[in-house]
Amino acid sequence: MEKFIKLTSTVVPLPIENVDTDQIIPARFLKATDKNGFGDNLFADWRYNKDGSPKADFVLNNSTFKGSILVAGKNFGSGSSREHAAWAIDGYGFKVVVSSFFADIFQNNALNNGVLPVVVSTEFLAEIFSNVNENPESTLTIDLVNQTITNNSTGRKEPFTINAYKKECLLNGLDDIDYLLSKKDLTKAYEQTKTF
Repeated sequence: MEKFIKLTSTVVPLPIENVDTDQIIPARFLKATDKNGFGDNLFADWRYNKDGSPKADFVLNNSTFKGSILVAGKNFGSGSSREHAAWAIDGYGFKVVVSSFFADIFQNNALNNGVLPVVVSTEFLAEIFSNVNENPESTLTIDLVNQTITNNSTGRKEPFTINAYKKECLLNGLDDIDYLLSKKDLTKAYEQTKTF
């Protein structure tokens, strides 16, 4: 995984509540066993017509909005526990998803795949949507070290919470196995103190 320390980016607004994992990545795309290509099918049913042509009114097909931060409505990632939803978001190029609430399993899957879910207040979320609609070049700054999100249009800042272990993994670009391997010397030292 890439290290995540601080990110400033324009955003892609998706002001829809209760987006579930089947909307993020429809079940028919779950046959693959690796992460490659999932970004192409992110929000596939909203993004493409049945003939595969892009739907002009969907935000991912609108060149006005771009960036590596997805800003979504409340209750993002509900539904099934499919990790593929996080794969699709990462595969598309999003590094952060901002919402006022995430489903727990989706939140953990996102963190396990290098995508940072940032929970903000309902008021802060509404302000972001308003700013982006007025000016698509509006940016957010996500500072993982200090656990803050800043709306650069207004200067308003909010703190966000993250599990300390997952924070360390993101800051160092480690997945769970990489993290364990990074502690190999400590593990060996501990084992040498034990008699079996």
